[in-house]
Amino acid sequence: MKLKIKKGDTVLIRTGDDVGKTGRVLEVDSVKLRVLVEGINIHKKHTRPSAANQQGGIISKELPVHYSNVQLVDSDGKPTRAGVKKEEKGGVTTSLRIARTNGKEI
Repeated sequence: MKLKIKKGDTVLIRTGDDVGKTGRVLEVDSVKLRVLVEGINIHKKHTRPSAANQQGGIISKELPVHYSNVQLVDSDGKPTRAGVKKEEKGGVTTSLRIARTNGKEI
């Protein structure tokens, strides 16, 4: 399934503990429909001392969020849906992602 959210986009969290926060997309998993957002859905993981991590302790880790729980943010900072606009330059047709709220390119 092709998702309309891409790596590097700014998204708004719509549900869960981090509702209302915004962050940048670090990774998109189109098979599991999950999105990894910077600074969102942080969980603590307890690790034992090992060769790689001599001290062990508690590590904070970002976990992915379901695709349906995030929404794109346009250039004005408002949540929006993504649309596609076809442009033709010199006989070559290109697709641009635009924000539905203000019509500007994402």
